[in-house]
Amino acid sequence: MRNALGSVDTVLLLGGRSEIGLAIVERLVRQGASRVVLAARGGHGLDEAIARLKPAEVHVAEFDAAAPETHPALIDEAVARLGDLDVVIPAFGVLGSQRIYDADPVAAARDVAVNFGGHVSAGLAAAGRLREQGHGTLVVLSSVAGVRVRKANFVYGSAKAGLDGFAQGLGDALHGSGARVMVVRPGFVIGRMTEGMTPAPLSSTVDEVADAVMAGLATGRTTVWVPGRLRTAFAVMRVLPRAIWRRLPR
Repeated sequence: MRNALGSVDTVLLLGGRSEIGLAIVERLVRQGASRVVLAARGGHGLDEAIARLKPAEVHVAEFDAAAPETHPALIDEAVARLGDLDVVIPAFGVLGSQRIYDADPVAAARDVAVNFGGHVSAGLAAAGRLREQGHGTLVVLSSVAGVRVRKANFVYGSAKAGLDGFAQGLGDALHGSGARVMVVRPGFVIGRMTEGMTPAPLSSTVDEVADAVMAGLATGRTTVWVPGRLRTAFAVMRVLPRAIWRRLPR
């Protein structure tokens, strides 16, 4: 439940080592969040993350994005630790490589199961709790890669396209319940996950994404583009003839 000043009090981060996820949670703690669950596979190596979130009370839970059968129990565990969930942030995924996927279809299917399937099971489990308690926000980290899928990363992009559609549908399903979904669509994010890659036009930093998420939470937005100019850019890209689209640089 939000505190007496109306600020977020409890946060569940699924993917407790996520650079973007932790940046968002840090900002929520600065604004008054007092209890956090960091859910991560193995539950180890989180000492630095916990230190970053002081003075919040931080709990650690086991979370495996590739094991959907465990996700409802993880949500129950978070509720047992925190009570009502004000903000839930699924911040897990695999960027992967189209070149590797072309040579290894099994790896492609495995990563899609995490990037899409894991979010479906965790998102539905979290949404059920938010609907039951009558409030709370599920922050879904989508991507412009899913708005229109490019040949350069079409396996990753197709998973993000599925996630984006799922999140929009889930948001519609929650309408009127008091709970909501906020879809975040960043472009290329300069950070640990993309280290060594050449930044694309209209790139953003981890901090810029986190700041945009905070602004979206504060204003009750359902969709956040990062940077905002990508919304206009993709309004054009969506209608480009396919013959032109497939010739765009990789």
